[in-house]
Parts: sequence; C-alpha cells; structure tokens
Amino acid sequence: MPPTQAVTSSASSRWATPALLAICLAWGAGFTVTKSGLEDVSPLLFVALRFGVATIVLWLGLRLRGPLHLPVRTLRAGFLLALALFGGYAFQTVGLRYTTPSRSGFLTGLFIVFVPMLAAAVHRRMPSVLEFGSVVLALLGMLLLSHPLGEADTFQGDLLTLICALCYSAHILALGHFARHHDTRSLTLLQIAFTFLLSLCFCFWLEPVQYTGSASLWGAVLFTGVFATAIAFLVQTWAQQHTSPTRTALIFSMEPVFAWITAFLVFGEMLGGLAALGAVLILAGVLVVELLPTWNRSHEI
Repeated sequence: MPPTQAVTSSASSRWATPALLAICLAWGAGFTVTKSGLEDVSPLLFVALRFGVATIVLWLGLRLRGPLHLPVRTLRAGFLLALALFGGYAFQTVGLRYTTPSRSGFLTGLFIVFVPMLAAAVHRRMPSVLEFGSVVLALLGMLLLSHPLGEADTFQGDLLTLICALCYSAHILALGHFARHHDTRSLTLLQIAFTFLLSLCFCFWLEPVQYTGSASLWGAVLFTGVFATAIAFLVQTWAQQHTSPTRTALIFSMEPVFAWITAFLVFGEMLGGLAALGAVLILAGVLVVELLPTWNRSHEI
C-alpha cells in the first residue's frame, strides 16, 4: 500500500468508531420515537414509510455527487442486504408494540453475541481473545439490562425482538463483506430501496393496515427515515470498510444504553441497580476492545 493511502486508511479507521457511535445515538433515540409513532400506524406500514423517506433522501442527496452506477452484482448484493435488514426492522417494529422501548433496545443489542458466532461459522475462525472477552462483558451487561426476561405482558415482544437481533447480526456480517467490494453510495441506496419495497409489499399481506395521519407519526417517520436510516446506513456502509464486523457489533452494543436514556427522558422509564450495572458492563466491553490496543501500542519499546 502506498504511504499516502496507508495514512488515509489509518485516519479513516480512527473516524470509524465515533461515526458508529453517532449511529448508535440516532438508533437508540429511534426506539422511543418509533414507539410513539406506532400509536397511529400498523408496524410494517411504518417501516415502509420510514424506508420510503430514506430512499427519497438518499436518491436526491447521492445524485448531487454524480451519477450512480448500479451493476447487476451490486443489485444482487443490495437485495441480499435488504432481506436481512427487512427481517430485522419488521420483527423489531412489530415486537415494539408488545414491549417497552428500553427492553426492545436491550434485547436488540444481543446481536453482539450473534455476530462473532456467525462469523466463526462462516469464516471458520474464532474471534481474538480480546474481542471474545469484550463480547462476554457486553453479554453479561445485556442480561442484566433485560432482567427479568419472559414476563407475561412482554414475552411476545421479547421473542420477536430476539429474532430481530439475529437478522441484524446477519446484516452486519454481510455488509462487512459487500462494503469492501461495491460502491458505498450505490450499495447504501439499493439496500434501503429494496427494504422499502419489501416492507410495502408485506404490510398489505401480513397485517391489517392501520393509518391515522398525525404530527407525532410523521415526526417519527421523518426522524427515523432521515437520521436513523438514510444518514445512518450511509455512514455505516462507509465505516465498515475500515473496521471488523465484530468490532462494529461491540460498538453497536451502546445502542440500548442510548435507548434507555431516551426512554427515561421521554417516558420516565427507570433502571434498577442490576440494569445500571449492565450498562456499565456494556460500556466496559466497548472500551476494552477500543482502548486496550491503543494502550499496548503506546507502551511498545
């Protein structure tokens, strides 16, 4: 690699972590925003509206930077990513009707456990000791945050959200592979557009369509469509060219913490002592994998 390219790659890697954390903040706030919006619309129609807005915003924004190239192989990659993405958002949004925003955020975060497991199965290699230890810390945090699981009034929503977490982990792994081989702009637009089409088709087939236009609904659609979808996935597609799927998953484990903070500010949801300890363990898992390698390099002789 030429020296200039190496420096650019190193700088991009340093920006990948704060970029992914910014996505976490938008997604964490999105749980509470979506919960309020679901009072006026059926879940899959909400997903369709959200991704429809995101598709329009991305198309208009990306066109300003020149024509988009959509070869067949990129179309195929975008559709495969959309299948995982649609599954994640569909199960999450339907599940959110039957559970609280903070529980949904915490349970969605269990994808940090699924990512290294799927990566080991697909690539036939285990995560490093450092990554494995960070996953263990984050998993313990998730278990404490989501305690107690299986309550009668939230069990259906909890189960659907766990399936959502599996879909998200598959999306992270697939995006980590495709992002290195396809144009960032085209791949981002295609996965969002295909997810919109899938949501639009299935919302009329799988659920009784409900829609009541309101300021809160369209506020939720615009926030999640623009910030938590269009901008977020464009940044994620770029960032995953410069970091591993396991590290991406660990950084995303901060999402439930942001989800709880937003739910606390809006709905007054409280965390008990065990849940607060869980949030600390999640943060510790992220900091270990992010800061320890830097500390080791700074102490090399």
